[in-house]
Amino acid sequence: MPQLNRIVARLVPGIAATLILLLPAIWNRFALLEWDTGGYLARWFEGTLVPSRSTTYGLFLAAAAPLQFWPALVLQAAAAAWIMALTLRIHQFPMQRLALPAIVAFLSAITALPWLASVLLTDIFAGLAVLALHALVCLPDRIARRERWGLVLFIAFAASTHSATYAVLVGLMLVAPVLSRLRPALVPRTTLPHGVAAVALGAGLLLAGNYVVAKEIAWTPGGYGIAFGRMLQDGIVTRYLNDHCPDPRLRLCAYRNELPLDADEFLWGNSVFDKLGRFAGLGDEMRTIVLGSLRDYPGMQLKAALIATARQLVTVGTGEGITTDMWHTYGIIERYTPGNVPAMRAARQQHHQLSFKLIDKIHVPVAWAAMALLPFVILLGWRDAAFADLASFAVTIALALLGNAAVCGIISNPHDRYGSRIVWIAVFAVAMTTWRIAALARHRFALRSAAPTAAAP
Repeated sequence: MPQLNRIVARLVPGIAATLILLLPAIWNRFALLEWDTGGYLARWFEGTLVPSRSTTYGLFLAAAAPLQFWPALVLQAAAAAWIMALTLRIHQFPMQRLALPAIVAFLSAITALPWLASVLLTDIFAGLAVLALHALVCLPDRIARRERWGLVLFIAFAASTHSATYAVLVGLMLVAPVLSRLRPALVPRTTLPHGVAAVALGAGLLLAGNYVVAKEIAWTPGGYGIAFGRMLQDGIVTRYLNDHCPDPRLRLCAYRNELPLDADEFLWGNSVFDKLGRFAGLGDEMRTIVLGSLRDYPGMQLKAALIATARQLVTVGTGEGITTDMWHTYGIIERYTPGNVPAMRAARQQHHQLSFKLIDKIHVPVAWAAMALLPFVILLGWRDAAFADLASFAVTIALALLGNAAVCGIISNPHDRYGSRIVWIAVFAVAMTTWRIAALARHRFALRSAAPTAAAP
């Protein structure tokens, strides 16, 4: 019985945290849906590879579809609770029974975290993968062997769910050896192979998923097409066409005066992109223009890249794409998982009962403030050994935020969704630092209060 009580005591905080993270979906009475949800779900049923839609996450959704996708949501929320609890523990925060649910509830009120856990989308894994990689590489002596293998598998799956997440993790692993040489105590060299193995396994999982779905050993397509959209919006494509047309290899020459100057309108709206065959029909041509413009206009590209990165860094609104008008996602669910249609149609999201305007009045300034405070956390750790581990944590997060902004802003164009899915970990880091400051202040106050009593005869 005492052992059972200990097991229950250990499970209850995690279960409570998981339920808190699922509150948006519970309120909605169905999983939250997004513009891209249908594209992921359709991969298994259609057996094809399409741009920017991971097959591993598609298989994850397809497996959960018979139970109205609740298994996928529960696993997403449980993974978040696990990684956050592990992060608190390895940074030696006291894990009383209410500590994890309390901090999860706090972050749920001021960040996008519960919305990320409650939507059928890969975004929840972007921030969690960064936390997991930091634990695996920077503080390996504080995790058990079985946890190490669990982190490797989790990072691999997270990396396989989105190319941008994979790129951020690869970027962190490229920086890690440099930091290891400069500060070996913060990034032990012996742990670098664990991070490399996790990232490499992520590539293997994606290739395996693509083979299972489409019988192709290939990376998820779409990189050049998405980059083309960003360059179109920045005016680079127009300049390239003006400088090189007429050219019989470029069908876009005939439409250069009709091209929209908005990437989303070109790629996802009713544009010439549809007329010329979308990614399949224009893939080679977009690749030619992307590579050619990189060669011909390096200065213009560099300026546009820096601007896009800076814009993406501060573009962090919650809920982009979680709307009512999602005809593609509705169509995919109706076609391939018709048993979910009644619950989907009854959900509050599909009845215009969900808005993020008020939510973003809290989330956006909190995110900006947290990012602004990260350098101070790093400085605090530099000056005070009691905060050295949190400074290392803040460095990891700062690098991840910059990497995410560069990858998403430069390739995909700045979007709120790309920022909100990862910026919550900056709020987490600042909250942990504030918690430690308060704990140390209480401890020092208690010592000062006890000193006169101890000195009395």
